[in-house]
Amino acid sequence: MTSSAHSPTHQTIVILDFGSQYTQLIARRIREMKVHSVVLPCTIKLDELRAMQPLGVILSGGPSSVFDADAPAADPAILQMNLPVLGICYGLHYIAHHLGGKVVPAPAREYGHAEVHISVGSKIFAGLPDTMQVWMSHGDEAQSLPPGFTEVARTSNALAAMHDESRRIWAIQFHPEVHHTPLGADLLHNFVFDICGAKGDWTPEHFIAETIASVKAKVGDSGRAICALSGGVDSAVAAVLVHRAIGDRLMCIFVNNGVLRKDEFAKVQQHLRGNLGLNLDAVDASARFLTKLKGVTDPEQKRKIIGNEFIAVFDEESEKIRKSRGAVDWLVQGTLYPDVIESVSVRGPSQTIKTHHNVGGLPENMKLKLIEPLRDLFKDEVRLIGRDLGIPDEVLQRQPFPGPGLAVRILGEVTVDRVAILQAADEIVSAEIKAAGYYNKLWQSFAVLLPVQSVGVMGDQRTYANVCAIRAVQSEDGMTADWAPLPHDLLRKISNRIVSEVRGINRVVYDITSKPPGTIEWE
Repeated sequence: MTSSAHSPTHQTIVILDFGSQYTQLIARRIREMKVHSVVLPCTIKLDELRAMQPLGVILSGGPSSVFDADAPAADPAILQMNLPVLGICYGLHYIAHHLGGKVVPAPAREYGHAEVHISVGSKIFAGLPDTMQVWMSHGDEAQSLPPGFTEVARTSNALAAMHDESRRIWAIQFHPEVHHTPLGADLLHNFVFDICGAKGDWTPEHFIAETIASVKAKVGDSGRAICALSGGVDSAVAAVLVHRAIGDRLMCIFVNNGVLRKDEFAKVQQHLRGNLGLNLDAVDASARFLTKLKGVTDPEQKRKIIGNEFIAVFDEESEKIRKSRGAVDWLVQGTLYPDVIESVSVRGPSQTIKTHHNVGGLPENMKLKLIEPLRDLFKDEVRLIGRDLGIPDEVLQRQPFPGPGLAVRILGEVTVDRVAILQAADEIVSAEIKAAGYYNKLWQSFAVLLPVQSVGVMGDQRTYANVCAIRAVQSEDGMTADWAPLPHDLLRKISNRIVSEVRGINRVVYDITSKPPGTIEWE
């Protein structure tokens, strides 16, 4: 959690990121135990790590091989700090390689479900059965152990765990942080509480108090900020946190970018001014966004255009506020960790998947400095914090909505007519899923307008109109997602309403792709 990432004011477990897309899930599992955790780059200097006074260190997985020339370069002295260390996957290879063992390409690579057999008692496996189902993802293996280490567990193919308890170092080949390892949370619990000695007293209240204190220190006694409000949970929680810190020196701005959902511009104004008591400046910039998007079909270009125009609007609005109220130096955004990890390698060597409008594609000459108080959090953590801040459930339970809005759900060119068609279809999807009681059970559910036309028959007329895809997924945090098996009757009702009520659509299909291999959004 960013507000206190470099402050030893409470017990902290440090996770060093070697590039795994799921590094933050380790931190998430630890926070679920009410223990503070922070993800830091594997390249952190030893003195900086010591200054944090961590209870223990976890070395994450990663896509590299330890014997590659460009392998992530952590300081091997981390293994000599006399702190409890847990290596996971690549972390095991790192420990073996730097302490005198041998890591080689595995003759039988392991990806997916595996069975681990524990042969030696170890604190990391205390209370766990001798055989465990786990999730593997590795192409290398530790062929020989470093001096002083003992093999603790194996699969049918390779070493699965080792330890040197005298040096307080444990290492496992599998991933305990993912749900596919059913007893993974118990293993992490052993490390965090029994080995590291954590108390488990980290709560959302701590995060709120420290974030407010951090923002106060950053902005100062006279600084002013503006906040990008979308009407969703992320920006609302970010705004309330910053408002608690600096009060009326925060001005919230809600921009109509022309690709919002139906009637959303009016609804958001009514809700956020009334319920949250925030200063709200509503800006209808739909025409300028749609003009910039004219003729654009590439999804990355759409995202960057919207990101750049978004910042341009904010620069203009901040200038107006500057003239009327005084200088504005800060821009508050509700960026979450899935946005960050999929966009840019800010922590370690994690690979980029796509650009998000609020973290990638920002212009180099942006005049405002960023405050992103939720940058290291997952959606459900933000909801817990929002509840403690007193934000109503109707805001907290709103499904995630992409910053580029319907632009990334309209495949092909974004036009006024195509936006109107998708808005009408999307409203039907939302209304029917809410009426059926599924809205809060789904991570996201929405309509997508495809750049495909198909032949249909309506009455006695032949039609040639657009195809609409319905997307509904279940997820814990957006990092992975499964398509939702909605009842056929519900899908039939949605399809019938869209084809009957939305001019321009004559065919509806249902997307049954999970993430991975797909993404949640189509673009």
